[in-house]
Amino acid sequence: MNNYIVRAIARKAGIRGLACNVSEIVQVTARRHQATSTSAAVLGYGLTGAALLGSLLKVRQHIAIKIEGSSLLRKLVAESDSYGHIRAYITPTDIPGQLAVGPTEVAAAVGQEGLLTVVKDLGVKDLYESVVPIQTGRLDADLTYYLMKSEQVPSFVEIGVPVGKAGTVHAAGGLLLQTMPDGDVSVLSQMAERLDDLPPLGEMLAAGETPEHVLELVFGGETYEVLETIPLQFRCSCSRERSERAIRLIGAEEVAALVEDGEAIIDCQFCHERYIFDRAELSAILDELQHESTESRTQ
Repeated sequence: MNNYIVRAIARKAGIRGLACNVSEIVQVTARRHQATSTSAAVLGYGLTGAALLGSLLKVRQHIAIKIEGSSLLRKLVAESDSYGHIRAYITPTDIPGQLAVGPTEVAAAVGQEGLLTVVKDLGVKDLYESVVPIQTGRLDADLTYYLMKSEQVPSFVEIGVPVGKAGTVHAAGGLLLQTMPDGDVSVLSQMAERLDDLPPLGEMLAAGETPEHVLELVFGGETYEVLETIPLQFRCSCSRERSERAIRLIGAEEVAALVEDGEAIIDCQFCHERYIFDRAELSAILDELQHESTESRTQ
Protein backbone atom coordinates (compact mmCIF):
# COMPACT_ATOMS: atom_id res chain seq x y z
CA MET A 1 0.00 0.00 0.00
CA ASN A 2 2.03 2.94 -1.32
CA ASN A 3 -0.77 5.50 -1.50
CA TYR A 4 -2.47 5.90 1.85
CA ILE A 5 -3.45 8.28 4.62
CA VAL A 6 -2.93 7.87 8.36
CA ARG A 7 -5.30 9.38 10.93
CA ALA A 8 -4.01 9.99 14.44
CA ILE A 9 -5.12 11.88 17.54
CA ALA A 10 -3.42 13.36 20.60
CA ARG A 11 -6.40 13.21 22.94
CA LYS A 12 -4.90 15.12 25.85
CA ALA A 13 -3.91 18.06 23.65
CA GLY A 14 -7.05 17.77 21.53
CA ILE A 15 -5.18 17.64 18.22
CA ARG A 16 -5.95 15.45 15.22
CA GLY A 17 -3.27 14.74 12.66
CA LEU A 18 -3.46 13.29 9.17
CA ALA A 19 -0.55 12.48 6.89
CA CYS A 20 -0.66 10.96 3.42
CA ASN A 21 1.46 9.76 0.55
CA VAL A 22 -0.13 10.05 -2.91
CA SER A 23 3.06 9.88 -4.98
CA GLU A 24 2.02 7.13 -7.39
CA ILE A 25 -1.45 8.58 -7.94
CA VAL A 26 0.05 11.96 -8.84
CA GLN A 27 2.63 10.39 -11.14
CA VAL A 28 -0.01 8.37 -12.99
CA THR A 29 -2.42 11.32 -13.18
CA ALA A 30 0.31 13.60 -14.55
CA ARG A 31 1.14 11.05 -17.26
CA ARG A 32 -2.54 10.56 -18.08
CA HIS A 33 -2.91 14.31 -18.62
CA GLN A 34 0.48 14.62 -20.36
CA ALA A 35 1.17 17.40 -17.90
CA THR A 36 4.26 19.58 -17.94
CA SER A 37 6.31 19.62 -14.74
CA THR A 38 4.54 22.72 -13.39
CA SER A 39 1.07 21.40 -14.20
CA ALA A 40 2.03 18.07 -12.60
CA ALA A 41 3.10 19.82 -9.41
CA VAL A 42 -0.16 21.79 -9.23
CA LEU A 43 -2.10 18.56 -9.86
CA GLY A 44 -0.18 17.01 -6.97
CA TYR A 45 -1.18 19.81 -4.64
CA GLY A 46 -4.82 19.41 -5.63
CA LEU A 47 -4.87 15.63 -5.25
CA THR A 48 -3.13 15.82 -1.89
CA GLY A 49 -5.47 18.53 -0.62
CA ALA A 50 -8.50 16.50 -1.70
CA ALA A 51 -7.15 13.39 0.05
CA LEU A 52 -6.59 15.31 3.30
CA LEU A 53 -9.96 17.05 3.36
CA GLY A 54 -11.72 13.92 2.14
CA SER A 55 -10.41 12.01 5.13
CA LEU A 56 -12.48 14.29 7.38
CA LEU A 57 -15.74 13.20 5.72
CA LYS A 58 -18.27 10.74 7.03
CA VAL A 59 -19.49 7.69 5.11
CA ARG A 60 -20.89 8.38 1.62
CA GLN A 61 -19.85 12.02 1.64
CA HIS A 62 -17.90 13.76 -1.12
CA ILE A 63 -15.80 16.89 -1.46
CA ALA A 64 -14.58 18.92 -4.42
CA ILE A 65 -11.87 21.58 -4.37
CA LYS A 66 -11.81 24.08 -7.23
CA ILE A 67 -9.00 26.57 -7.78
CA GLU A 68 -9.47 29.40 -10.28
CA GLY A 69 -6.06 31.01 -10.62
CA SER A 70 -5.06 34.52 -11.64
CA SER A 71 -1.80 33.60 -13.38
CA LEU A 72 -0.99 30.72 -15.75
CA LEU A 73 -3.40 28.31 -14.05
CA ARG A 74 -6.98 28.72 -15.19
CA LYS A 75 -8.65 25.90 -13.26
CA LEU A 76 -7.82 22.98 -11.00
CA VAL A 77 -10.54 20.62 -9.77
CA ALA A 78 -9.80 17.83 -7.30
CA GLU A 79 -12.35 15.48 -5.77
CA SER A 80 -12.38 12.93 -2.98
CA ASP A 81 -14.82 10.85 -1.00
CA SER A 82 -14.91 9.20 2.40
CA TYR A 83 -13.49 5.97 0.95
CA GLY A 84 -10.17 7.41 -0.23
CA HIS A 85 -11.03 7.70 -3.93
CA ILE A 86 -9.45 10.80 -5.46
CA ARG A 87 -9.26 12.34 -8.93
CA ALA A 88 -8.32 15.70 -10.45
CA TYR A 89 -7.90 17.63 -13.66
CA ILE A 90 -6.13 20.85 -14.55
CA THR A 91 -6.46 23.50 -17.24
CA PRO A 92 -4.11 24.03 -18.95
CA THR A 93 -2.04 20.88 -18.73
CA ASP A 94 0.97 22.55 -20.32
CA ILE A 95 1.79 25.39 -17.93
CA PRO A 96 5.28 26.48 -19.00
CA GLY A 97 8.20 26.73 -16.61
CA GLN A 98 11.46 25.14 -15.63
CA LEU A 99 11.57 21.39 -15.14
CA ALA A 100 12.48 21.48 -11.45
CA VAL A 101 9.41 22.73 -9.57
CA GLY A 102 8.86 23.56 -5.92
CA PRO A 103 6.42 25.65 -3.84
CA THR A 104 7.62 28.96 -5.32
CA GLU A 105 6.94 27.84 -8.88
CA VAL A 106 3.53 26.44 -7.92
CA ALA A 107 2.58 29.76 -6.28
CA ALA A 108 3.71 31.66 -9.37
CA ALA A 109 1.59 29.43 -11.62
CA VAL A 110 -1.52 29.86 -9.46
CA GLY A 111 -1.13 33.58 -8.75
CA GLN A 112 -1.93 35.53 -5.60
CA GLU A 113 -5.51 36.27 -6.55
CA GLY A 114 -8.37 34.11 -7.78
CA LEU A 115 -10.81 31.94 -5.90
CA LEU A 116 -10.74 28.73 -3.86
CA THR A 117 -14.10 26.96 -3.78
CA VAL A 118 -14.90 23.95 -1.62
CA VAL A 119 -18.10 22.01 -2.30
CA LYS A 120 -19.27 19.24 0.02
CA ASP A 121 -21.97 16.65 -0.62
CA LEU A 122 -22.90 15.68 2.91
CA GLY A 123 -25.85 13.52 1.95
CA VAL A 124 -28.45 16.19 2.66
CA LYS A 125 -30.72 18.09 0.28
CA ASP A 126 -28.39 20.99 -0.47
CA LEU A 127 -24.68 21.03 -1.18
CA TYR A 128 -22.39 22.96 1.16
CA GLU A 129 -20.33 25.50 -0.77
CA SER A 130 -17.74 27.94 0.50
CA VAL A 131 -15.69 30.40 -1.55
CA VAL A 132 -12.62 32.23 -0.24
CA PRO A 133 -10.09 34.39 -2.07
CA ILE A 134 -6.71 32.88 -2.80
CA GLN A 135 -4.17 34.42 -0.46
CA THR A 136 -0.74 33.29 -1.61
CA GLY A 137 -0.95 30.78 -4.47
CA ARG A 138 0.69 28.27 -2.13
CA LEU A 139 -2.23 25.89 -2.06
CA ASP A 140 -1.46 24.38 1.33
CA ALA A 141 -1.44 27.85 2.88
CA ASP A 142 -4.66 28.69 1.05
CA LEU A 143 -6.34 25.51 2.33
CA THR A 144 -5.20 26.47 5.83
CA TYR A 145 -6.87 29.86 5.32
CA TYR A 146 -10.06 28.16 4.11
CA LEU A 147 -10.25 25.90 7.16
CA MET A 148 -9.63 28.80 9.52
CA LYS A 149 -11.96 31.26 7.76
CA SER A 150 -14.86 29.13 6.52
CA GLU A 151 -14.91 26.18 8.90
CA GLN A 152 -13.48 28.19 11.79
CA VAL A 153 -11.25 25.34 12.91
CA PRO A 154 -7.63 26.17 13.87
CA SER A 155 -5.68 24.15 11.32
CA PHE A 156 -2.36 23.79 9.57
CA VAL A 157 -1.84 22.20 6.14
CA GLU A 158 1.53 21.34 4.62
CA ILE A 159 1.88 19.80 1.13
CA GLY A 160 4.99 18.77 -0.75
CA VAL A 161 5.24 17.83 -4.42
CA PRO A 162 8.89 18.10 -5.52
CA VAL A 163 9.43 17.77 -9.26
CA GLY A 164 13.00 17.07 -10.36
CA LYS A 165 15.10 18.49 -13.18
CA ALA A 166 13.93 15.74 -15.52
CA GLY A 167 10.33 16.83 -14.93
CA THR A 168 9.54 13.74 -12.85
CA VAL A 169 7.33 13.91 -9.75
CA HIS A 170 9.64 12.62 -7.02
CA ALA A 171 6.96 12.43 -4.35
CA ALA A 172 3.61 13.89 -3.31
CA GLY A 173 1.96 14.01 0.06
CA GLY A 174 0.75 16.19 2.84
CA LEU A 175 -0.04 16.80 6.48
CA LEU A 176 -3.13 18.25 8.14
CA LEU A 177 -3.23 19.25 11.79
CA GLN A 178 -6.42 20.46 13.48
CA THR A 179 -7.65 21.23 16.95
CA MET A 180 -10.56 19.23 18.25
CA PRO A 181 -13.30 20.99 20.24
CA ASP A 182 -11.56 22.47 23.31
CA GLY A 183 -8.18 21.54 21.78
CA ASP A 184 -5.02 23.42 22.73
CA VAL A 185 -4.17 25.90 19.97
CA SER A 186 -0.72 26.50 21.48
CA VAL A 187 0.14 22.83 20.94
CA LEU A 188 -0.98 23.14 17.32
CA SER A 189 1.38 26.10 16.89
CA GLN A 190 4.24 24.13 18.46
CA MET A 191 3.64 21.26 16.04
CA ALA A 192 3.66 23.64 13.07
CA GLU A 193 6.93 25.16 14.30
CA ARG A 194 8.38 21.69 14.77
CA LEU A 195 7.56 20.90 11.15
CA ASP A 196 9.33 24.09 10.06
CA ASP A 197 12.51 22.78 11.69
CA LEU A 198 12.35 19.55 9.63
CA PRO A 199 13.39 19.08 6.00
CA PRO A 200 10.62 19.94 3.51
CA LEU A 201 7.82 17.39 3.64
CA GLY A 202 8.13 16.46 -0.03
CA GLU A 203 11.84 15.82 0.34
CA MET A 204 11.23 13.55 3.34
CA LEU A 205 8.69 11.50 1.39
CA ALA A 206 11.01 11.34 -1.63
CA ALA A 207 13.76 10.04 0.66
CA GLY A 208 11.52 7.20 1.82
CA GLU A 209 10.04 8.61 5.01
CA THR A 210 6.52 7.35 5.73
CA PRO A 211 3.42 9.30 6.77
CA GLU A 212 3.62 7.45 10.10
CA HIS A 213 7.14 8.73 10.74
CA VAL A 214 6.16 12.27 9.72
CA LEU A 215 3.37 12.22 12.30
CA GLU A 216 5.77 10.86 14.91
CA LEU A 217 8.19 13.72 14.26
CA VAL A 218 5.48 16.38 14.31
CA PHE A 219 3.69 15.14 17.43
CA GLY A 220 7.04 15.08 19.21
CA GLY A 221 6.57 14.38 22.90
CA GLU A 222 2.78 14.46 22.74
CA THR A 223 1.10 11.14 23.46
CA TYR A 224 -0.98 10.11 20.46
CA GLU A 225 -2.59 7.06 18.91
CA VAL A 226 -3.06 6.02 15.30
CA LEU A 227 -6.76 5.60 14.63
CA GLU A 228 -6.66 4.07 11.16
CA THR A 229 -4.75 3.76 7.93
CA ILE A 230 -6.82 4.16 4.76
CA PRO A 231 -5.65 3.22 1.26
CA LEU A 232 -5.96 5.93 -1.37
CA GLN A 233 -6.60 5.28 -5.03
CA PHE A 234 -7.45 7.10 -8.22
CA ARG A 235 -11.01 6.35 -9.21
CA CYS A 236 -13.13 8.11 -11.80
CA SER A 237 -16.91 7.97 -11.64
CA CYS A 238 -17.39 8.43 -15.38
CA SER A 239 -19.06 5.69 -17.41
CA ARG A 240 -20.85 5.14 -20.69
CA GLU A 241 -24.16 5.12 -18.82
CA ARG A 242 -23.45 8.52 -17.25
CA SER A 243 -22.43 9.88 -20.62
CA GLU A 244 -25.68 8.66 -22.15
CA ARG A 245 -27.64 10.35 -19.35
CA ALA A 246 -25.76 13.57 -20.08
CA ILE A 247 -26.79 13.36 -23.74
CA ARG A 248 -30.42 12.81 -22.74
CA LEU A 249 -30.36 15.91 -20.54
CA ILE A 250 -29.62 18.24 -23.47
CA GLY A 251 -33.05 17.51 -24.92
CA ALA A 252 -34.52 16.12 -28.12
CA GLU A 253 -33.72 19.13 -30.30
CA GLU A 254 -30.01 19.02 -29.50
CA VAL A 255 -29.89 15.24 -29.83
CA ALA A 256 -31.49 15.56 -33.28
CA ALA A 257 -28.65 17.89 -34.26
CA LEU A 258 -26.15 15.28 -33.08
CA VAL A 259 -27.91 12.66 -35.21
CA GLU A 260 -27.37 14.93 -38.21
CA ASP A 261 -23.68 15.26 -37.30
CA GLY A 262 -23.38 11.48 -37.21
CA GLU A 263 -21.83 11.00 -33.77
CA ALA A 264 -21.28 12.46 -30.32
CA ILE A 265 -18.00 12.27 -28.44
CA ILE A 266 -17.78 12.80 -24.70
CA ASP A 267 -14.34 13.08 -23.13
CA CYS A 268 -13.89 12.78 -19.36
CA GLN A 269 -11.76 15.64 -18.08
CA PHE A 270 -10.55 13.58 -15.13
CA CYS A 271 -9.41 10.31 -16.71
CA HIS A 272 -9.50 11.17 -20.44
CA GLU A 273 -11.72 8.19 -21.18
CA ARG A 274 -13.58 8.79 -24.46
CA TYR A 275 -17.19 7.68 -25.06
CA ILE A 276 -18.37 7.69 -28.68
CA PHE A 277 -22.05 7.42 -29.62
CA ASP A 278 -22.72 6.69 -33.30
CA ARG A 279 -25.74 7.78 -35.37
CA ALA A 280 -27.71 4.60 -34.60
CA GLU A 281 -27.26 5.00 -30.85
CA LEU A 282 -28.16 8.68 -31.00
CA SER A 283 -31.24 7.90 -33.09
CA ALA A 284 -32.38 5.38 -30.47
CA ILE A 285 -31.94 7.99 -27.73
CA LEU A 286 -33.87 10.55 -29.81
CA ASP A 287 -36.73 8.07 -30.40
CA GLU A 288 -37.01 7.44 -26.66
CA LEU A 289 -37.00 11.16 -25.85
CA GLN A 290 -39.69 11.86 -28.43
CA HIS A 291 -41.78 8.94 -27.16
CA GLU A 292 -41.49 10.19 -23.58
CA SER A 293 -42.48 13.68 -24.72
CA THR A 294 -45.55 12.35 -26.53
CA GLU A 295 -46.64 10.33 -23.50
CA SER A 296 -46.28 13.28 -21.15
CA ARG A 297 -48.51 15.44 -23.39
CA THR A 298 -51.26 12.83 -23.52
CA GLN A 299 -51.42 12.32 -19.76
